[in-house]
Amino acid sequence: MAHAARSYRYKSPSDEASLTPHERVTAQITALLERGVRPWIKPWDDIAPSEVLVLPLRSCGTPYRGMNIVALWAASLECGFKARHWFTFKQALAMKACVRKGERGSFVVYYAEVGDKSDGDGSPSRAPNAKGAKGEETGEFRRILRGYTVFNAEQIEGLPETFYPAPETLPVPRTPITTSEDETRWASLFSRIPVTLRHGGNLAFYSKAADYIQMPLREAFRDGTQYWATLAHETAHASRHETRLNRDFGQTRFGDAGYALEELVAELASAFIGAHIGLPADHLEDHAAYIDGWLKALSDNPSSLLVAASKAQAAADWVLTEMARR
Repeated sequence: MAHAARSYRYKSPSDEASLTPHERVTAQITALLERGVRPWIKPWDDIAPSEVLVLPLRSCGTPYRGMNIVALWAASLECGFKARHWFTFKQALAMKACVRKGERGSFVVYYAEVGDKSDGDGSPSRAPNAKGAKGEETGEFRRILRGYTVFNAEQIEGLPETFYPAPETLPVPRTPITTSEDETRWASLFSRIPVTLRHGGNLAFYSKAADYIQMPLREAFRDGTQYWATLAHETAHASRHETRLNRDFGQTRFGDAGYALEELVAELASAFIGAHIGLPADHLEDHAAYIDGWLKALSDNPSSLLVAASKAQAAADWVLTEMARR
């Protein structure tokens, strides 16, 4: 199958080679946010809801996690990639395939523990083009953030056909995604979350002090997608309670850096949750105000995006674990 060559042109505020791994991925996401684009939300029109994002996969089929999900969603958005699998240069060669000449890879990160052979997430402690960065002391080990380059299947020739997206022969009319079966399934999944859910009023929020989620009535939403996506967002907030993940960014007032980071965690976590349960991200709130807060937080501390993505993955894991209970 022939595939048109594409090149992901990394945009950075300074020389890419001088950036640490967390600065590099932050610069990539920041460039999109400055354009008003959230890479964890697929664009949509006024008629149909956004499409469901799927988790990017390693060459072996294992889903990426945390920051790497966001980074590879961003790369796919920029280049229009539809294939889910990503390979290092050597992994492609091992499958008797080859990255096309001139293709530019995408950057992913992982933590390596000094003296250990892996980061606990399936990534090697040494990788092509790896570069060390800020470390963290964790018990007996020092965790070092490193990065390496991967290529989407659509940038590679010679892979088995199953790695490539099916060709589109004719444009497919966009139709609403939500069905009665979806509504029933999502209702069942969210009913397993051990947090009180109340309905009424015109605001959606999570009260940490009283530990409950408040939602407008279902009829107040444009469609089922928006209702369930907003509930996913508020459920992610609920994971912060001290009896659950005990997440606290030191928020002291509405709109400060701690508030911005907590909102970013909920945004990312709801997108991760949606990718698992087939729910498009379509949160009700005004995201323009959020983006301004996120950009300010990232400008003050480039590593905050990595922290938020890690906390978001933990929040999504908690929600999905509860949803899996019977």
